[in-house]
Amino acid sequence: MIRDSGLGTRCSALLDATLAHLRALVGFDTRNPPRVIGTGGIFDYLRAQLPGFDVRVTDHGAGAVSLYALRGKPKLLFNVHLDTVPDSPQWTASPFELRVADGRAVGLGACDIKGAAAALLAAASTCDGDMALLFTTDEEGADPRCVSTFLGTASCRVPGFEAVIVAEPTRCKAVLAHRGIQSVRMRFQGRAGHASGEQKPTDSALHQAVRWGAAALDFAEQQAAENFDGLHGLRFNLGRIEGGIKANMIAPDAELRFGMRPLPSVDMDVLLGRLRTLAEPVPAEFAETFRGPPLPADAATAVARQQDARALAGKLGVPVGGPVDFWTEAALFSQAGFTTFVYGPGDISQAHSAEEWVALEQLETVATTYLRIVEKTR
Repeated sequence: MIRDSGLGTRCSALLDATLAHLRALVGFDTRNPPRVIGTGGIFDYLRAQLPGFDVRVTDHGAGAVSLYALRGKPKLLFNVHLDTVPDSPQWTASPFELRVADGRAVGLGACDIKGAAAALLAAASTCDGDMALLFTTDEEGADPRCVSTFLGTASCRVPGFEAVIVAEPTRCKAVLAHRGIQSVRMRFQGRAGHASGEQKPTDSALHQAVRWGAAALDFAEQQAAENFDGLHGLRFNLGRIEGGIKANMIAPDAELRFGMRPLPSVDMDVLLGRLRTLAEPVPAEFAETFRGPPLPADAATAVARQQDARALAGKLGVPVGGPVDFWTEAALFSQAGFTTFVYGPGDISQAHSAEEWVALEQLETVATTYLRIVEKTR
């Protein structure tokens, strides 16, 4: 893949190095779940690829491990997760063996997002510029710990980072905004009884759950006109309803779980309060089980903070793309006050799929861009 010009030769060498790293990274089983990941294995490999860096590996428990690597006094932090989703039976070959053909690199995590991790390693070894890297293993499953813990440490503040780039599949465009994510568990309480008699609205817990669900779906439809930079409405999903005993008994209890993805301009606490009181009687229990803020993280300053991220992307020469519906941990860095955008190879439609792949052209593009950023910000 050698080209005629010196620049072309350098790009080819970067791609070759990226593919070599990607082959190694895909070979490590970092599926989440089950998230059986320790401080050796893939982290031994990373340590060996980062000479000249101050490297610190932290075991956060339950397979959540992070590696923070620092060289010099960088103003920018790169973050990328190494865990993948489980493989599916539809894979036609081992998901842990990288296959390169027809302009694609195929392997579990190649798109989401070991391809970016490999590109960062290639960029780090190509120059000696100031650079900071945070690798994590708990983005794909429940109970994330790595980024939130890092944000609470002195390591996050001492170097004086001004901005963060989080690698996720964005087709080599800077993503400045995405939705938040919230999951909620509700419990409804009624009273057991024979179903032959006339019922009050409060008697059956299942009836309460169904009435609330209908009101919630109507509410979500009413948000269709809400807009933030091309993102429209509220993504809302009733994920599970269960309860009751049998058809001729009034249900004494029921549980409902739902998830939603609000716009960056929406106050997530206000939204929760509105949903809790959509129908009478109010649920016996209404508990948020997971929250990921949007990007930018603060509804009141979302527009201004998005402009800051746009200015940063322009300064670094990174083309800007549109907002996305999927969630990333860039929101956590934004919530901590950092100017943040998302940038990496691959398309989200290729992630989490059998025969997951990333285009070689995009791997080369991001590796070249990462290298240019490190050299530009030294």
